[in-house]
Amino acid sequence: MKIRKGDRVVVLSGKDRGKEGEVSFVSPKDGRIIVDGVNISKKHQKPTRETMQGGIIDKEMPISVSNVAVISPQDGKPTRVGYRIANDGSKVRICRRTGADL
Repeated sequence: MKIRKGDRVVVLSGKDRGKEGEVSFVSPKDGRIIVDGVNISKKHQKPTRETMQGGIIDKEMPISVSNVAVISPQDGKPTRVGYRIANDGSKVRICRRTGADL
């Protein structure tokens, strides 16, 4: 999976198309991510000992990683992610649009 926690992404499809946010959770096994402020649903919360107050809360739900694109740090446009091998042998993520490191 080429998207990591902390990346700025834009949603490409779905009800929140065009919204931008930061990735807060990544599940590589399922191919899903949670983006701050995107795909919010209402959840009915029952009062428990931890949360003394019940009610309806807003919860961010996961979306497929194929529905988002990383935002390039240089020009702020959506881009694809590639890899290159650095001089010390480590793998570095790069922006396909501009060639800059992510």
